[in-house]
Amino acid sequence: MEAYTGFAEVYDIFMDDVPYKEWAAYLRELLAESGIEDGLVLELGCGTGNLTECMAEYGYDMIGADSSGEMLELAMRKKEKSGHDILYLLQDMRKFELYGTVRAVVSVCDCVNYILEEEGLTEVFRLVNNYLDPGGLFLFDFNTEYKYRDILGEQVIAEDREDASFIWDNYYDEDEKINEYELTLFVREDIRKGLYRKYKETHLQKAYTLERMKELVDRSGLIYVTAYDAYTREPPTDASERILVAAKEHGKGIVNL
Repeated sequence: MEAYTGFAEVYDIFMDDVPYKEWAAYLRELLAESGIEDGLVLELGCGTGNLTECMAEYGYDMIGADSSGEMLELAMRKKEKSGHDILYLLQDMRKFELYGTVRAVVSVCDCVNYILEEEGLTEVFRLVNNYLDPGGLFLFDFNTEYKYRDILGEQVIAEDREDASFIWDNYYDEDEKINEYELTLFVREDIRKGLYRKYKETHLQKAYTLERMKELVDRSGLIYVTAYDAYTREPPTDASERILVAAKEHGKGIVNL
């Protein structure tokens, strides 16, 4: 969970192909269909606040939680520019605390895959259930084993930008269902001298099946609602690289998806 330290500085450079606005529109549509068009919404693993800002644009009172102080520093800068009243919390999603309940919780960019133990992920889901309003909605995505094994596994990805470059080595352990990737970053420090600062980070993510996710959701007290081949309205397939799950608080509320 101590990832995105050196990478935080250049995170937005290398994530500029992520369609945060489209994802936010998709999430907003699902929330609106469940009667959640305003009010408090928590984003777990908010990172530098890209999606948080998009959701705030729709009028939600956003709370963003992340375990990386470096990422939250960048999120705070965006907040200062946008003027959105967003509350950012430096918290591990396995131990997050709020002052009250929220209407919905969202989590994107495979944040839950960083929880390597089922007990830890069950605790995340249990806390979500605890802090949701009655019938509140939880929307989260996760990378599939197919993506780790057949798309990323044993691959080397490199990218060179004007201000930074990276090398991304992937290793997938099919027995442990753990994807390990090593990031080597070169961030330009002095333009005139052509000096770059080097960072190295190791990230670990766990591959979960949809069936196992359903079991952990049920174990936590949440009610599983449905799943999509993210970010579509199509059902997941064996070739889905990312799946979005909808679950609700175990209360009297009704969720129509």
